[in-house]
Amino acid sequence: MIRCALIAALAFAGAAHAQTHRPFPADALRGDLQVQVAPSVLLNGKPARLAPGSRIRNENNLLVTPGEMTAQGKRVVHYTQESDGLIKDVWVLNAAETANKRWPKTRAEAAAWRFDAATQTWIKP
Repeated sequence: MIRCALIAALAFAGAAHAQTHRPFPADALRGDLQVQVAPSVLLNGKPARLAPGSRIRNENNLLVTPGEMTAQGKRVVHYTQESDGLIKDVWVLNAAETANKRWPKTRAEAAAWRFDAATQTWIKP
């Protein structure tokens, strides 16, 4: 009985957490990511690579392996890149984050727009 209540509480907490908007760094870009055979991925339909030590967080902000992402197909994500273009951090977006439609997809857009870290929104000039 206690175990069932605990499982239900954890499931509810996970579902509730999934709908919150996580804070993202200002250098995060939005894209479509599909993991092939790690470290190879498709980012916005083009070949890319995960950096050694890269981190992928799912919709519930839990760390997942690239192998877990392989079967999931293309996902909308925020990601950061190292200076050499390798993908460093990935956050699979949940419904609340995906609803925040205005997010830069390129470094040029990010350079031209203004980021408000407090509200996690981008303002186009």
